[in-house]
Amino acid sequence: MAPGLRDLQLTRLAGADEESGDLEDVRLLDSYEDTGSFNRIEEGMRTIQVRVTGMTCAACSNSVESALNSVNGVLRASVALLQNRADVVFDPNLVKDEDVKNAIEDAGFEAEILPEPGTFGTKPHGALVGQFTIGGMTCAACVNSVEGILRNLPGVKRAVVALATSLGEVEYDPTVISKDDIVNAIEDAGFEGSLVQSSEQDKIILGVTGIYTEMDVQLLEGILIHLKGVRQFRFDKMTREVEVLFDPEVVSSRSLVDGIEAGSNGQFKLNVTSPYARMTSKDVEEASKMFRLFTSSLFLSIPVFLIRVVCPHIPRVYTLLLWRCGPFQMGDWLKWLLVSLVQFVIGKRFYIAAARALRNGSTNMDVLVALGTSASYFYSVYALLYGAVTGFWSPTYFETSAMLITFVLLGKYLECLAKGKTSDAIKKLVELAPATAVLLFMDKGGKSIGEREIDALLIQPGDTLKVLPGTKVPADGVVAWGSSYVNESMVTGESVPVLKEVDSLVIGGTINLHGALHIKATKVGGDAVLSQIISLVETAQMSKAPIQKFADFVASIFVPTVVALAVLTLLGWYIGGALGAYPEQWLPEKGNHFVFALMFGISVVVIACPCALGLATPTAVMVATGVGANNGVLIKGGDALERAQKIKYVIFDKTGTLTQGKATVTTAKVFTGMDRGEFLRLVASAEASSEHPLAKAIMEYARHFHFFDEPSATKDSPKHNKETNSRWLFDVLEFSALPGKGVQCFVDGKLLLVGNRKLMTESGITIPTHVEDFLVELEESAKTGILVAYDNSLIGVLGVADPLKREAAVVVEGLKKMNVMPVMVTGDNWRTARAVAREVGIQDVMAEVMPAGKADVIRSFQNDGSVVAMVGDGINDSPALAASDVGMAIGAGTDIAIEAADYVLMRNNLEDVITAIDLSRKTFARIRLNYVFAMAYNVVAIPIAAGVLYPSLRIMLPPWAAGACMALSSVSVVCSSLLLRRYKKPRLTTILEITVE
Repeated sequence: MAPGLRDLQLTRLAGADEESGDLEDVRLLDSYEDTGSFNRIEEGMRTIQVRVTGMTCAACSNSVESALNSVNGVLRASVALLQNRADVVFDPNLVKDEDVKNAIEDAGFEAEILPEPGTFGTKPHGALVGQFTIGGMTCAACVNSVEGILRNLPGVKRAVVALATSLGEVEYDPTVISKDDIVNAIEDAGFEGSLVQSSEQDKIILGVTGIYTEMDVQLLEGILIHLKGVRQFRFDKMTREVEVLFDPEVVSSRSLVDGIEAGSNGQFKLNVTSPYARMTSKDVEEASKMFRLFTSSLFLSIPVFLIRVVCPHIPRVYTLLLWRCGPFQMGDWLKWLLVSLVQFVIGKRFYIAAARALRNGSTNMDVLVALGTSASYFYSVYALLYGAVTGFWSPTYFETSAMLITFVLLGKYLECLAKGKTSDAIKKLVELAPATAVLLFMDKGGKSIGEREIDALLIQPGDTLKVLPGTKVPADGVVAWGSSYVNESMVTGESVPVLKEVDSLVIGGTINLHGALHIKATKVGGDAVLSQIISLVETAQMSKAPIQKFADFVASIFVPTVVALAVLTLLGWYIGGALGAYPEQWLPEKGNHFVFALMFGISVVVIACPCALGLATPTAVMVATGVGANNGVLIKGGDALERAQKIKYVIFDKTGTLTQGKATVTTAKVFTGMDRGEFLRLVASAEASSEHPLAKAIMEYARHFHFFDEPSATKDSPKHNKETNSRWLFDVLEFSALPGKGVQCFVDGKLLLVGNRKLMTESGITIPTHVEDFLVELEESAKTGILVAYDNSLIGVLGVADPLKREAAVVVEGLKKMNVMPVMVTGDNWRTARAVAREVGIQDVMAEVMPAGKADVIRSFQNDGSVVAMVGDGINDSPALAASDVGMAIGAGTDIAIEAADYVLMRNNLEDVITAIDLSRKTFARIRLNYVFAMAYNVVAIPIAAGVLYPSLRIMLPPWAAGACMALSSVSVVCSSLLLRRYKKPRLTTILEITVE
């Protein structure tokens, strides 16, 4: 059972007992568990994902969640309605997979256990993730249709489709279904589909120069046929690109390129095509295609409009148009010919898309456009034929059909431009990636014997690369030679250059400023930091915020509702006219009641636009994630944004979050006659076997005491220095770390203890009053006291301090101004926690809480429905980050793949917590405004189009004008979202109302 508040010693500062003496645990010593506490809990528990079929609303998801939580042994269960998925954490000793499945099925739903989830950025064993471009989607109804088709394919585990990016991400089992099958399914549904990239590292696309004739093509194919490991290839003569599928266990991508170039005797030069670059070119191509269609439609529609409006005022031209040619006038022939080209040549995409939607059992904007234009076009054709037969000529409305298609295409073109701007963040990140690298060839002694320039996408782990001043670091790696300063602002947001020496880590895409470096590549491709950042931003832009389910629901009923309204409008005006409800003077010249009613009906059909609703949330989320990435705040999805804007409590971990996380020994007091140097030698001997940061701090302090003036302790000979300094330590036997207490070992056959009060008490070591007083003095000055006992007697105390971050107090005050309550939680003792909290201005303090217990603290704040954020360093805080509503991993640096966090704050700066909350609030304010635009537009415009104002004000919205309004509505929503690009990080001086003179 989870401990209650009393068990956790949840205490408010104001009401604290100043003399509480039973709070004995020391946070820094508790951390000797390393990450063990959480890992052991997770090792004992099991997490599975279950696909739940049959859920249709929030009540269904609540029902499934309740059923799962009622199973004995289930720790927690979370159900995602939109993803049709349940995440369940349970004790495998009490619950089996089948029990979870049966519980869901007993609740009336279908369940399927999905493969085990891996860490962030990876997928279950055997499963692959592919990204596919999906062309032809126009609204949320299209998205729902494609998602439904993909999810129903055999072997597909998960499918998410984003309208704003025209991308689909599909997780699938390659033994059941292939990438080509997925593309075929998309195309069979009537959309355009192509693979962007896959997590399967067996495909490479190469641009080839040097091919001029068919003989050259045959030469390339011959080389590929004879290369070992090549499974299949395809050369595109238009793009001059060859797509190669290969076996990565037989041949590497670099060997493949080298083999092709060598086989052609240098005739062919190859470069690797980035999948992101290909995706960007597709966006540009789509915008260009839409512009061509729009200009063609406009070129053909303008004459039709002029024939109807302008030519009647030019007598000679009008006489020519009235000249009868066969059964019709010349003007009628011209309008019919021009509009037919617009309707069936340029506008055929709307008929194809509408047929596709209806075939898949859905309706979308294309259905409305096809209905509206067809009604006006075919009525006009009917009017001409009827006039030729009867001699009674009714007015035609060819210009309505032409202008409507023109305005719709204009709207689509503007949408393409606007949506292209929303993905600027990914484009900028892609541009950061280096294009080339200098590969060094090394002899066995580690000496360079040659070099060559290669494509950066061909770098392999273990390669030694040369980085000249002013160039980009080509890959993640470790400095093998040299010293320089590197600008890492693209990752950390910090503009101050960072010193890089031998064994320093470097990040691909950062800029080497001064000296030359040799680096050894460690992470390439999808494992590199920059690739992970791009992947994280992409994933966030693919995600759907819960608020979007409102738009999805409206979109599913929107078109049928609009069609019904249009039919009712037409019937209302027609029947009203037949019954004499309005005067004949209202009718158009030579018109009748049906024509009059038809114009209102067409206006209702074409003015309604579900696109604006479908774009309101995803475009805002896309811009926000891009803006966040540019400011060092990586957001994992729209759901995280939605929760973050409601945060009431922010719970800070102390060590490494509010403090700098660099423990230093400030005091070493010996209470016996032992020499100070001998005392430090004993302590250092015990800590030498530990990799904990505290142990390193003690070792550094002791080594400095003994060897600060040793000539060997120089940076020129680190290995010699390490070997020399290790000789001064005592030989240690039976070393062991005691979680929550400290360490123990034997030196010269005598027990040596280094730890907290609890360790001493349990070992029978008495703590004298004067030592206790010294400990209290340390703790009240925000330091942690570490006791040292040797041969059953307490011999001394070490004082360890962890300085506060300079911005901590200001950020805490800023959060209060934003009506967010800051809370501190720590495993350190009460006195130290109280002193730190007093310094930063935090009133709510939870002390002596073990790493796993922090999650229970968070749940205690969630009991009243409050949204709680946890800010931690992403190591021991993982369970708390997962338990919080919004997990923020701060100072992650290169470790961006923290599964538990919703936000990854790349800089080690608490100000980004304020940025994350402020950006979330402004994003959702923009989303709400977008919905107001979309809904208000339809609520106001549809009645006007239906003729509500005509009886009183004689205001009638012509169908072509309704089409213009419809086209511009979605553009207004997208442009509204684009205003988020002007977001500026909040200044603390503004939040705190500080005037800087």
